[in-house]
Amino acid sequence: MNDSTDTPSARPAVLVTGGAGYIGSHAVLALLDAGWPVVVIDNLSTGFRWAVPDAATFVEGDIADQALVDRLIGEHAIGAIMHFAGSIIVPESVEKPLKYYENNTVKSRALIESAVTGGVRHFIFSSTAATYGIPERVPITEDARTQPINPYGWSKLMTERMLADTASAYPLNYCALRYFNVAGADPDGRSGQSTAGATHLIKVAVEAAVGKRGHVAVYGTDYATPDGTGVRDYIHVSDLARAHVDALEKLIATPHESYVMNCGYGRGFSVLEVLDAVDRVTNVQIERRLEARRAGDPDALVADNAKVLATLPWRPRRDDLDTIVADALAWERKLAERGAGR
Repeated sequence: MNDSTDTPSARPAVLVTGGAGYIGSHAVLALLDAGWPVVVIDNLSTGFRWAVPDAATFVEGDIADQALVDRLIGEHAIGAIMHFAGSIIVPESVEKPLKYYENNTVKSRALIESAVTGGVRHFIFSSTAATYGIPERVPITEDARTQPINPYGWSKLMTERMLADTASAYPLNYCALRYFNVAGADPDGRSGQSTAGATHLIKVAVEAAVGKRGHVAVYGTDYATPDGTGVRDYIHVSDLARAHVDALEKLIATPHESYVMNCGYGRGFSVLEVLDAVDRVTNVQIERRLEARRAGDPDALVADNAKVLATLPWRPRRDDLDTIVADALAWERKLAERGAGR
């Protein structure tokens, strides 16, 4: 494989799994914008074919189909994999743990094996702050204890472990990016969060703002936070996507090093602060209904992002809460005009 990145034509092709989904489609856009050849594999169980630009090669399929993945790696001279495919809803993982261990762990093992067999040298993994469980200290550093409190977090942590062991045994390096709360949409309106029944706060709130929901539930008002509601670190999806491109370039430049890094801004906002921002941006007063706490929700999840800032040239560009909300709202209005998924 040619690891040179002097010119776009010399760059190895990148296989993006789950590239028709929310975060994956933004990573595809970031890769294409930076001149990388892109191949997308997605089974469209939750993604949308229209979310993949024509400039990328699209293949409908499952990452567990090793014959298909092996063929794609060979035919397209894949030099790197960005792995987004998987299931992501925490409460569902508690109800259906085997689904999550199948989709997020077993299938990832198959994909990693295909990478090794096909000689792929670089692997970027979509991980999560859920690997930390209930943090002992906030902000959370990468060396904090990893003790997930749900099958979703465990399924991702197991994949991190498989990557670490594989990188020790084979000529492959990896970067696991642990996301905090991803929100917003492509500022150029090319993609955004489109899945029906989403549970993320900003998505839910902008749906309420455009009339798709009658209210927003606030789960718990007795947390050890300034206003009693849970605090989270919200990162714009386009900033997150660029971090993946920078991580890929870092892996190519340091072929014997692997990395685990938080992706967040290092600043937390409470549920009420987020809803205030949505009211401010939309000029609509969203109805808020106070509900009981959900089991296992930490008081605060905020990233210490010093490592990613020190390791990569990445710097946030859209780290203003109102900007994140405005981009999410613009996308929600676009979906409302055309009908999501059509």
